[in-house]
Amino acid sequence: MMDETRAMDILAIGAHPDDVELGCGGILAKLARRGSRVALLDLTKGELGSRGNAVLRLEEARCAMETLGLAARDNVGLPDGSLANTPEQQRQIIPFIRNYRPKVLIALMAPDRHPDHAATHALSRDANFYAGLSKIETGQEPFRAPQIYYFHPYTEYAGDPSCIIDISETFDVKLRALQSYKSQFHNPGYKGPATFISTQAFWDGIEVRARFWGNRIGVKYGEPLYHDGPLPLDILPGL
Repeated sequence: MMDETRAMDILAIGAHPDDVELGCGGILAKLARRGSRVALLDLTKGELGSRGNAVLRLEEARCAMETLGLAARDNVGLPDGSLANTPEQQRQIIPFIRNYRPKVLIALMAPDRHPDHAATHALSRDANFYAGLSKIETGQEPFRAPQIYYFHPYTEYAGDPSCIIDISETFDVKLRALQSYKSQFHNPGYKGPATFISTQAFWDGIEVRARFWGNRIGVKYGEPLYHDGPLPLDILPGL
């Protein structure tokens, strides 16, 4: 169910609960800590996942939201495993963009090993464009987020980023948020089939990736973001 209309500074969009936390959880926690109003939108409930179920994953998502300090979280309820950049699915995302009216949209990057992630990249970009058209009627004022950045949860699929954000102060918050997903990530106490993200190696890789990106900018931990075209800056960073 959509939260009541309220403007946000940032809206982050993922295909499944845990996508956003994995790719840019440290950035969102840092923004929230510094006073920005941050909302998160999951397109599906992750019901096709090999571990857990829709009800459990929604509860895990709620706990992760509270850990990150986010102002709101919603779920569109699109079918897991069937995301596609169609007008029908775009129309279901548009009301959320118009509802939150974010200054910045952050969405999944493509390419990606998961088809739903690649579809979410295109869906987020195109739904944001169409949300600004007045002839698409939802009973809301048209709105288009002026800036879109993209995150990627896997280093091996990511090229050189447009920027890297220092998350040294919130990396521990990111890990705690991910630990909310007890059914998804490495958890010896959970009984279920092993998956790509449930191994100890994948969990250890979260810190490896954060250290890799942090090292690129001379800090302990970092997260990369990608942007189409030149970054809009008011002044040179560091001045």
